[in-house]
Amino acid sequence: MDFIQNELKEIKGLLLKQTLQQKQFFTLEEASEYLSVSMSCIYKMTSGNKINFYNPGGKKKYIRKDDIEAWIYSKKIPSTDELNQEQENYLSKDSSL
Repeated sequence: MDFIQNELKEIKGLLLKQTLQQKQFFTLEEASEYLSVSMSCIYKMTSGNKINFYNPGGKKKYIRKDDIEAWIYSKKIPSTDELNQEQENYLSKDSSL
């Protein structure tokens, strides 16, 4: 019986993820699930205006999927190779003067 319950729970989770992939706007709860972060983290992001969100009617907040992806892309940490290349580019420009 436990096996069946675990399987059903896994199927439910997969269906939720598939549904989230198709949505354009997320509630804060759905954004939390999509990013695999706590609701507290989502609340901090919206209250600190660290991510764009929409508040029609002044009650429920929504986050656009594109805004979540833009936020993720804006937080890129460059690799060591990228930093080294940037340093080489900077030094080669400086020596040409």
